[in-house]
Amino acid sequence: MNRRIETTCLLALLMVPLASASAAECLPEVRDAWVRLPPAAMPMMAGFARIENPCDTPVTVVGADSLAFADVSLHETREENGVSRMREVDALPIAPGKAAELKPGGLHLMLHGPYQPLAEGEKPVITLKLADGRTLPVVFEVRKTAP
Repeated sequence: MNRRIETTCLLALLMVPLASASAAECLPEVRDAWVRLPPAAMPMMAGFARIENPCDTPVTVVGADSLAFADVSLHETREENGVSRMREVDALPIAPGKAAELKPGGLHLMLHGPYQPLAEGEKPVITLKLADGRTLPVVFEVRKTAP
């Protein structure tokens, strides 16, 4: 009888790290990622996407970078007293089972200093940085208008 209890306890203890590892491996899913192509060559562009959190725990996007741009940052456009204002956002928390929309006129990625002109249909990679130190490379498609 004691041997059976010891075996059961040992199996339970061995399964704990497996459960923790699978939770740590869960990453947000990014859909409809695109970069707006400006009408003329400009030193900045904007990136949009839907970031879904299928995980059991919250995830927080705390930054981004790309080999295609000198600087990538998370921004939000808000209307204040009838004037549209943009400000940098330090973190984007996403609750379990929820999503964040990066879209024109709201949250978006500000893409500064493209290293070379981008054309419609090109697919730069932008890597999202998560608060826990993990990264998520995402392929964005350059488009003239929203999908």
